[in-house]
Amino acid sequence: MNIPRKLIVPKDVTDALRTIKYPDSNEDVVSMDMVQEIRIAGQRVNFSLVFQKSNDPNIESLVLACEKAINKYLGEQVEIENNITVKFLHDMERPVLPGVKNIVAIASGKGGVGKSTVAVNLAVALANSGARVGLIDADIFGPSIPKMFGTEFDRPLGEKVNGRDMIVPVEKFGVKFLSIGFFVEPENAIIWRGPMASNALKQLIMDAIWGELDYMLIDLPPGTSDIHLTMVQTLPVTGAVIVTTPQEVALADVIRGVSMFQSKSVDVPVLGLVENMSWFTPAELPDNKYYIFGKDGGKTLAEKLGLKLLGQVPIVQSIREGGDEGVPSASDPDSVIGMAFADVAKSMSHQLHLRNIQKAPTKKVKITRK
Repeated sequence: MNIPRKLIVPKDVTDALRTIKYPDSNEDVVSMDMVQEIRIAGQRVNFSLVFQKSNDPNIESLVLACEKAINKYLGEQVEIENNITVKFLHDMERPVLPGVKNIVAIASGKGGVGKSTVAVNLAVALANSGARVGLIDADIFGPSIPKMFGTEFDRPLGEKVNGRDMIVPVEKFGVKFLSIGFFVEPENAIIWRGPMASNALKQLIMDAIWGELDYMLIDLPPGTSDIHLTMVQTLPVTGAVIVTTPQEVALADVIRGVSMFQSKSVDVPVLGLVENMSWFTPAELPDNKYYIFGKDGGKTLAEKLGLKLLGQVPIVQSIREGGDEGVPSASDPDSVIGMAFADVAKSMSHQLHLRNIQKAPTKKVKITRK
């Protein structure tokens, strides 16, 4: 009686190769993103082993070690000898944030709508749900996230990884985050030209140890700028969330922001709108709602644009206090604001799920020169 051979899947290959440590390192070749382009045909396994330098002295020994690991853990019948292709970083594009499942841009058409407040509290709400969350403060000229987390005087640590100096993100309330605000004095103005700001953003993205994350939120500057273009050229952004208030002047700018993400050249799906400052309810009159900036403007615009309204967040004094004191309101999941942001997080996660099963992965915007 012939016993059918077990079907090999890519996870079997990576599980076997996780036993192979890079010499003089605690990391394995899979965690270092050296194993790429896995292809399986029956019992034949092919993959690429990517090295940083073509003169790496460990190439031959690591290839042989990988071959032995595949046969040891998947069986001697597996065809692996001479099926490992050695490649080098200068010959191929290295994936950016390979351990991040979803990259979400948090944007607004204009300033003053509470975009950074929404970004911080949404990140905390996602972390409260058990997700692994990262947050990059890409508002280079007005970094506010360090203060909102109560870490404006912190300085991220450095760590050498494979001979490369890397930044260790600050972590609080279950969120890993970085901001240009950590690298300048709080009282100093940031006066940079566009290329300097763009390079700073690239460093926060590419020179940090982000690890495995379910969500990476990017808090963008208001409007549209070089920073937005740098982001979509550097990262394959999964989707965008637009923050607005209900008032007409804010809604007019939302349309331009949505148009930018949905343009043919950028092509980033807009997951939905968050309407901030939707109403005010005094503590002494808990059943009353005062629509200071207008009623349901964001909801109406979302319907008009065919977008999902991810949630409405009321004006509550604790949001301002939490931002000033470095304790995001969403850190108390049982509070009114905590529950509001939990609803926004749940709605956004659902829209991401739909986006990922209905659309192909987003591609980075390519720079074309004539």
